[in-house]
Amino acid sequence: MSAGRPFRSCACFFSDNIFLRRYGLHVRYRDQRQLRRDHGRALRERGCRSEEEFGAALREIEAEVQRRKQLIHQSVERKAIISECYQRKHPEVYVLQDSFLAPEFLEIVRYCTSPGAHLHGLLCYVESFSDKRIYRLPVFTEEFCQAFVDELENFEQSDMPKGRPNTMNNYGVLLNELGMDETFITPLRERYLRPITALLYPDVGGPCLDSHRAFVVKYSLHQDLDLSSHYDNAEVTLNVSLGKDFTEGNLYFGDFNQDPTPVPKYIEIEHVGAQGLLHRGGQIHGALPIASGERWNLIIWMRASAIRNQLCPMCNKKPELVEAEGFGDGFTLEEDTPETVNLCSLW
Repeated sequence: MSAGRPFRSCACFFSDNIFLRRYGLHVRYRDQRQLRRDHGRALRERGCRSEEEFGAALREIEAEVQRRKQLIHQSVERKAIISECYQRKHPEVYVLQDSFLAPEFLEIVRYCTSPGAHLHGLLCYVESFSDKRIYRLPVFTEEFCQAFVDELENFEQSDMPKGRPNTMNNYGVLLNELGMDETFITPLRERYLRPITALLYPDVGGPCLDSHRAFVVKYSLHQDLDLSSHYDNAEVTLNVSLGKDFTEGNLYFGDFNQDPTPVPKYIEIEHVGAQGLLHRGGQIHGALPIASGERWNLIIWMRASAIRNQLCPMCNKKPELVEAEGFGDGFTLEEDTPETVNLCSLW
């Protein structure tokens, strides 16, 4: 993370986009009266009809709000314990190396950083899907994926404290708490991914992605099977399938959340091992249930403060900034930002 440049979160984190898994619904919560007014009908349509059921949903929401309020302190505490006590099985995977990256991916990066690189040239190297600006490309070697998943399983089986990635995924690992932000994810974003996203997504901050949130999610038959429809708190998302062996579980994509259509068109895309999907964070998407096996996915939400400082993508308002730990949710105060050239304004 850039020294002297603290990142912030938007206050809507404590009230908006709270996911009720039983009803497959995201809600905004201020108080019980507001919840009934804004979401009562949708809850009833999804089966929340009795006062007992509504009370249970309310308790779940209030517990999530409290969890979010304690998140910064708890995350810092977990990270310190993991740093001091966790015995890494594959310490080499914590520091990004070119040998971890697929040769085809390195070739794509070489093209994107060459003089005269342009979008149409880049599209010769990646697989495009429909008009939704979703792209598939090789990212890692299979050998790295196997070692990385083995490390993640070692951590999962340890007695270390673990934070869940979000309200929609109960199983996974927060990579900043594991100690991978500075030595792996940040250089991956800055040196390899940003030249690609600059060409693919110049209009949503692709050239100036300056922070991220990275985590791994796990799907298996006796844990999380699928992922409900949602959009990400990101300008651009990379989703890499790390393995292991699984069947079914395709991803599906709908409209861009800021440009919905009366009848959304969905497309399904197969997730291929060691390959990644790049898409705009605001693209509505989800994951269908796996039928067998187990799948681990690396998710990197990449953010551009130059874009989100104008409008929070989660509440669609001018962000009300609050202090945060690490990269926060990618917002910055103007007085926090050093005198540098805004790449997005020049693109």
